[in-house]
Amino acid sequence: MDAGRRAALLGLAALATPTVLGRPARAQAGGLEAVATEAAGLDQLHALVIRRGGDTLFERAFAGPGLDAVANVKSVSKTLVALLTGIAIERGAIAGAETRVLAALGRPAAGDVRDEITLGDLLSMRAGLAGTSGGSYGAWVASRDWVDHALTREVVAEPGGRFIYSTGGWHVLGAVLARATGRDLLALARDWLGEPLGIEIPPWERDPQGRYMGGNQMALTPRALARVGEMVAGGGRWDGAQVVPARWIERSWEPRGRSPFSGDSYGYGWFLTRHAGRRVAYGRGYGGQVLAVAPEIDLVIAITSDPGRPARSAGYFGDLQRLMGRIVVTV
Repeated sequence: MDAGRRAALLGLAALATPTVLGRPARAQAGGLEAVATEAAGLDQLHALVIRRGGDTLFERAFAGPGLDAVANVKSVSKTLVALLTGIAIERGAIAGAETRVLAALGRPAAGDVRDEITLGDLLSMRAGLAGTSGGSYGAWVASRDWVDHALTREVVAEPGGRFIYSTGGWHVLGAVLARATGRDLLALARDWLGEPLGIEIPPWERDPQGRYMGGNQMALTPRALARVGEMVAGGGRWDGAQVVPARWIERSWEPRGRSPFSGDSYGYGWFLTRHAGRRVAYGRGYGGQVLAVAPEIDLVIAITSDPGRPARSAGYFGDLQRLMGRIVVTV
């Protein structure tokens, strides 16, 4: 964010009382103390980072390895792969979200509705194929070819129809990115996100063919995760460079499906909701990993949690939703 925009947001010339983005610092500090108290009561929570307008308002490790140790962000990986897809399209490696999946993989036609599945269908989890998550996840990762297993699942809906949560679809998307660019997903993530943002992205799980998993098991530090969110909140820019196309972020936040679990809408790799009347887009991973962006107030929330315990919408993730709502009100 340039100095002019930050000065406009802070209103430094017009305000005599110390403020952070228009809210009195003393009142905000009290609100953040309440946030800290609420967060400390969540025994699954590891770390919480809150940034707004380029400033760190709050960061604390309540448990786990700390703020500068990489954490498995689980299905927040889907959000990261969605960002990589937008970059690939901007760079001309892929024609667009309307690209047909089987053709992009060089696979023969299936002779059914699978031939119509597009990258956009994978990005919005509306491919129409039976899912490979939840109770089907184990069989999928035990298969000899994760891409083939995901693509040969039973057709249960029309492509572009209802939302069906499936990590396998994201792995297929990762395979498309790798084939289109001639580089593996790790190299793309490091070159297109890690290097410009100055963050570490270590290797993660690969399939039997050596392809890095798309949509799960990536790892970032809590501070690095927040930095990704800050770049997104800034319209895809970081340190004067356009990392992710702004129009891709806008397109990613257009509702296309709806989660049957939380009731929130879903775009391209982002769940979409509202807190205190503010739009919030978030990536969500098993155990309570979260990257949330409230674009109207330039707010970023990064959360890491115990990756070995579930975080259901009616349980711990519901607690995190309430915590995020409190944060939106506080800042």
